[in-house]
Amino acid sequence: MADRVTPGAWAVVNDDPPGIFVAENAAVISRVLALKVVASASPSVFTEGELQAVQEHLLHERWAQALLVWMTATDITVDVYEEFVPVYDEQLLNAELASIAIRLSRVFTADSHVADSAAE
Repeated sequence: MADRVTPGAWAVVNDDPPGIFVAENAAVISRVLALKVVASASPSVFTEGELQAVQEHLLHERWAQALLVWMTATDITVDVYEEFVPVYDEQLLNAELASIAIRLSRVFTADSHVADSAAE
């Protein structure tokens, strides 16, 4: 079986609707945001000085600086996280395994009901 890429970075563009991007690592998520968010923005969202600055940052691969100019120009924030993102698939969590795990979960154990009732 071929090796699968495990996401190690993700970003949320806090727009309406939010944009979510997932990448292999922080370096890749930076390039994704530069290409898919900053470089695809309409030039009209920038002042002349911001447009020149963002173009300069993009041409010199200063992804974070380009993103900062874009966030200032659009008043849209971006949250970037560099951490493992679990991706569940059929092999990792098939229906039979999920069915067993659900039956053994806390909501089906008598002790959790008793403990929760005592806490109230």
